Amino acid sequence: MTYRLINTQDIDAVHQLHSIKEVDEFNALGIPKNEEETERVLQNWITENFKEERTNKTYAIESSTQEFIGVFGIKFSNIKYNKAEVWFKFNPKFWNQGYATEALNYFLDQCFNTHKLHRVEAGCARNNLGSKRVLEKCGFTQEGIQRKNLPLKSGWSDNYEFGILEEEYLDKNRD
Repeated sequence: MTYRLINTQDIDAVHQLHSIKEVDEFNALGIPKNEEETERVLQNWITENFKEERTNKTYAIESSTQEFIGVFGIKFSNIKYNKAEVWFKFNPKFWNQGYATEALNYFLDQCFNTHKLHRVEAGCARNNLGSKRVLEKCGFTQEGIQRKNLPLKSGWSDNYEFGILEEEYLDKNRD
């Protein structure tokens, strides 16, 4: 797989991804009304990608044949806290094949070894068992539940809160 910063050429792939019913099930963003709505989201990601200060980074994920698989985001906190939140969305035809686990492990390496973060957080809707499994496989610990925190199409959903500390990641990935 390859990871690169999202760019304007990704508009069609991102719009298609955000328009898939299965992806929308646990996505608070909702299905876009039109491509212009997706373009606004994409432009925000691109603007954030090129800010000098460490804020948010959004990546396109592609297969070895350059097929668009999904997106991955890192939202850096205030530098004092030295942490980030990660999120990801994948096209359902790539679910249950290890792609999300591989991508999350790649970006955890970036977070802890390149950015030298202290902590990485993530969350997922209570019924999003696939994302929950990916987080657990990558060493995250479930730390809590935010009750009725996510405004999903199906109604308000509880959100599992997960975290992994630098020392936990480094211990798990020692050679």
